[in-house]
Amino acid sequence: MAGRNENHPAQVNQGGTQEVEDGDQTFEELGVDPRLIRALNKKNIDNPTPIQRVAIPLILEGKDVVARAKTGSGKTFAYLLPVLQKLFSDSGPKSKLAPSVFILVPTRELCQQVYAEVSSLIELCRVQLKVAQLSINTTPSDMRIALAGPPDILVTTPTCIPKCLSSGFLKAASITDCLEMLVLDEADLLLSYGYEEDLKALTAHVPRRCQCLLMSATSSSDVEKLKKLILHNPYILTLPEMGEVKDDIIPQNVQQFWLACGAHDKLVYILAILKLELLQKKVLIYTNTIDMGFRLRLFLEKFGIRSAVLNAELPQNSRLHILEEFNVGLFDYLIATDETQIKENMETKSSNGADTKKSRKHAKAKLDSEFGVVRGIDFKNVHTVINFDMPLTIEGYVHRIGRTGRGYSTGASVSLVSPNEMNIFDDIKSSLGDDENKDAGFIAPFPLLTKNAVESLRYRVEDVAKSVTKVAVREARAQDLRNEILNSEKLKAHFESNPKDLDLLKHDKVLSKKPLPLHLREVPEYLLDATTREASKLVKLQKAAMGNNKPAKRPSSKTSRKSKNPLKTFSAQGPKNAQNGGIKRKWKDGDDKQERKKQPI
Repeated sequence: MAGRNENHPAQVNQGGTQEVEDGDQTFEELGVDPRLIRALNKKNIDNPTPIQRVAIPLILEGKDVVARAKTGSGKTFAYLLPVLQKLFSDSGPKSKLAPSVFILVPTRELCQQVYAEVSSLIELCRVQLKVAQLSINTTPSDMRIALAGPPDILVTTPTCIPKCLSSGFLKAASITDCLEMLVLDEADLLLSYGYEEDLKALTAHVPRRCQCLLMSATSSSDVEKLKKLILHNPYILTLPEMGEVKDDIIPQNVQQFWLACGAHDKLVYILAILKLELLQKKVLIYTNTIDMGFRLRLFLEKFGIRSAVLNAELPQNSRLHILEEFNVGLFDYLIATDETQIKENMETKSSNGADTKKSRKHAKAKLDSEFGVVRGIDFKNVHTVINFDMPLTIEGYVHRIGRTGRGYSTGASVSLVSPNEMNIFDDIKSSLGDDENKDAGFIAPFPLLTKNAVESLRYRVEDVAKSVTKVAVREARAQDLRNEILNSEKLKAHFESNPKDLDLLKHDKVLSKKPLPLHLREVPEYLLDATTREASKLVKLQKAAMGNNKPAKRPSSKTSRKSKNPLKTFSAQGPKNAQNGGIKRKWKDGDDKQERKKQPI
């Protein structure tokens, strides 16, 4: 495969690393096609990121590249731009029987996002290139249609490649003849998601001339295994802040906090944080189980805090719609259930014989194997991550926190740590090199919440928590799943013709069957101590200083009319079209709405 280490300003010896340095190079100086530069300008992208400055020239030269940089550093465009540019200038035979480029990703959500970015760039460049996407749920007929042509670029999860080969939609010989570039995005997740056999089935047909790219946020044994499996003598690029460390790196622009509390007190603490507005929005809240996610959603909505739950049970169309609504700001709180580690534990028990065949079958049927909320989903403009349940591994913590502080913006995280979770929390602190003299890796106690503020809300929380029973959670979860399954087909049909219409369905609807108590919506002033009141004001000032962060408004179903100043609606002269001596007046749109309402219908 491509990629020999010759004399080059960014070259490395095999097995070494090249640190990416900041510079002031432009896309033009990197040799990017003018059509792509114009497309980037339309996307308000004017300058390349550090990883793009080094990766793009190497990829354009045909080198194999392993690029390791944190989430939000621009890795996707670092490979998409040179991939498209090489296809622009491709003068090979047009009668190909297989795609020229494979982009393999671990999750369906990431597959959708990469597909959307490629399609957008192609459309803005106005070139004749075809891109297709496949996932585990793509039907055989849809696979046949997607691969007809064939497409120039195929974005897919690795599972689909063996299916296409066995079904005859792709021929092994055609892949060997036509494949020019192979991209493994989020490479460190591909093996951990169980795609090793699928990747081995593909690599047997990858020609040696094929250029291979590995993009990853972390360095792990899985990445090393993939390098040996697919690449030969690659260039290894690493951002300076990544250094020589492993997965356990937190960007310096993310502040980390923690709160010690009992497992049963977590509801009190999270309500105090959210209701007293001690954190910047938008907020992503992680739980370890779906049941806890719905319990938290039911609990918060009793206090007037609307949220949605993102989990592996939901149909893909619903998950993508929830994500899009959250990204554009239609609601500020998203509860994400991180069951990946729970599933790994279940699989371990299953391999030891601790699980029955029935339970394994049940779990497999319920959860989507190509879904993960920790990695592979593009959460946009998340300012705060809350660990309501602590992750079970150090890597899980790092990847959760990676959802904020993207693209070098500031962010924060708050972890609620119970006594049972102190062991993993201690492991996380020690692995991050927790030291008060270091900005990165230091997890500080959350300073804005006082004990008095928590205790003032306790009696309200305890009353409401009793009403959120296991039965209520089970019913709410079943109701939400039924609604989303029914809505999924509506979404699929509607968004094909109305891709920008986000208001067809609302995923943050109230689930509780009983009317919500009005007195719980606001926190009385007498319950707030002076410290908490000042902290809340400080957070609001910070929000105001950051700019206009008002949530997006849902479009109204009725035509809106601009209200006018009632004093300006009076006229010294009678209306020109008045009848019966000017006693009656014909009203116009926007004039004196109150008078119109008084008239009988």
